[in-house]
Amino acid sequence: MLKDAIDLSRISRVLVIKLRHHGDVLLTSPVFTVLKNHAPHLEVDALVYQDTAEMLTYHPSISEVHTINRNWKKLGPLRQAGEEWRLLSCLRARRYDLIIHLTEHNRGAWLTRLLGVPHAVTRNVRGRGRFWRNSFSHSFPVPGRTFRHTVETHLDALRRIGLYPDESERMLTLVPGEAARSDVQQKLAQHGLAGKDFIHIHPASRWLFKCWPAHHMTELIRSLQDQGHQIVITAAPDMAEQALVQEVLAPLERPVVDLSGQLSLKQLAALTGMARVFVGVDSAPMHIAAAMQTPVAVLFGPSGDLEWGPWRVPHRVLTSAHICRPCGNDGCGGSKRSECLEAISVERVLAAVQELLQAR
Repeated sequence: MLKDAIDLSRISRVLVIKLRHHGDVLLTSPVFTVLKNHAPHLEVDALVYQDTAEMLTYHPSISEVHTINRNWKKLGPLRQAGEEWRLLSCLRARRYDLIIHLTEHNRGAWLTRLLGVPHAVTRNVRGRGRFWRNSFSHSFPVPGRTFRHTVETHLDALRRIGLYPDESERMLTLVPGEAARSDVQQKLAQHGLAGKDFIHIHPASRWLFKCWPAHHMTELIRSLQDQGHQIVITAAPDMAEQALVQEVLAPLERPVVDLSGQLSLKQLAALTGMARVFVGVDSAPMHIAAAMQTPVAVLFGPSGDLEWGPWRVPHRVLTSAHICRPCGNDGCGGSKRSECLEAISVERVLAAVQELLQAR
């Protein structure tokens, strides 16, 4: 038994904080599952950015999802202070006994103090001063010389306080909801795909250096169409992602179902859950596909597949042999073009998709 383990029978409410991007938030979902499974009496809340909330809403183990709007800073000092005070008052009313802070954001340290929470756990962060260290009752190390999947790193916060997750509890959880499923079924019906098999392709990432060249994706789609597969393509309602999709689609002789910019995150999850295979790059939609248990063929370049790869889903990870990857840089020399991605051939990706289709 861990000497300073926390007795969850004495805990009533827990706040899990993850102030990052969509995929990062989704990868925290097993933390809520494990907490609730091991201590069913707990009320477990989440604090995330408002635009990422759909990654956790409807999660059966979460009581409330609290949000912070990234645009509060644009409201001016007085209005921002008002929003911050309303959030703090709401969190105080919940009377948390434990905070699990899963990023290096200073807000976690401030909240443990302002809320008077007796127990708080976070990862060891180099270079932080006494204020940070003294804000938390527990901290856990992150391996410095080896790679560990982000989900397991999140779960290390629970291991640190004496709660050890079972293998069966570590799956991602994402619940689209019936409304999202119905909306997607209607969209597919409008394109003649109601009840039919299709491959879901999401070629873009918010970070261009993670994207496969458009002409490669065009050739892949053309090859899949030659084999008789229906293709549904998606992208975020972002100008750069929309431009990439158009670059992919323009040379095609046969149309695909283009739903780019038309889906909410819940609808994207519902769509992916209906697909036979998901094809994409290191991005939030890839993690969504893993959560929906749709087989994943994903291309990794400068980012690390060992930390961020598809979690507990049939998959094929495609990388190059470049010894410099994963470098994490914004393309080679900061050019936003990654040679390690460009080196991945269409034939390899096509073969990976075929393997997943046959296995399924």
